[in-house]
Amino acid sequence: MMIVLGLVPEARAQDSLDTRADTVIVENRDSGLQGGPDTVAIKSYAKRFSPRKAILFAAILPGLGQVYNKKYWKLPLVYGGFYAIGYYIDFYNDAHQEFKSYLFQNLEEGIGENEVNANLPDIRARRLTTTQLRTTVDRARRERDFMIILMGGMYILQMIDAHVDAHLKEFDLNPQLQVSIEPSMDHNALAGRTVGMSLVFRF
Repeated sequence: MMIVLGLVPEARAQDSLDTRADTVIVENRDSGLQGGPDTVAIKSYAKRFSPRKAILFAAILPGLGQVYNKKYWKLPLVYGGFYAIGYYIDFYNDAHQEFKSYLFQNLEEGIGENEVNANLPDIRARRLTTTQLRTTVDRARRERDFMIILMGGMYILQMIDAHVDAHLKEFDLNPQLQVSIEPSMDHNALAGRTVGMSLVFRF
């Protein structure tokens, strides 16, 4: 049995999927064949992977959805991403707090916008005017906020990954499933001859 996805549609059979307990029944009814339906019983996992459970586990604890899907190799990617983003959140937050204190010191001492303050404890801040300090503070705050948004995106991304991965487990129900990309050609009165590539599923 073959399913073709691509520029050129091709219909080979009418398929129906009937799920019962731990067994999936695939029926292939071809109008050109004599006799009853060709029925193939495929044993599934003892417990099917549930996309709903996967995304719930990932929401409770990042990486737990990947563990549920038995994709343990993704854990370093998930936690490595969280660690890297968390590091930069802390870095830009420290810079924001530090240079904001220097800016306040300049304002308290009445340092002009285009003047530097030689009394600041940090040698880097001594080279910056009050205007430049203000710009540095704003930039550090924007970068910190952006990293916080990335952290939220990372959290949602690992949830989506767990959900999609659980859906893709459906392909594991058929051990004979083969996926290939093949050239295809079609000819009709409207579009003429069409040449393209097709994504073919055989099972």
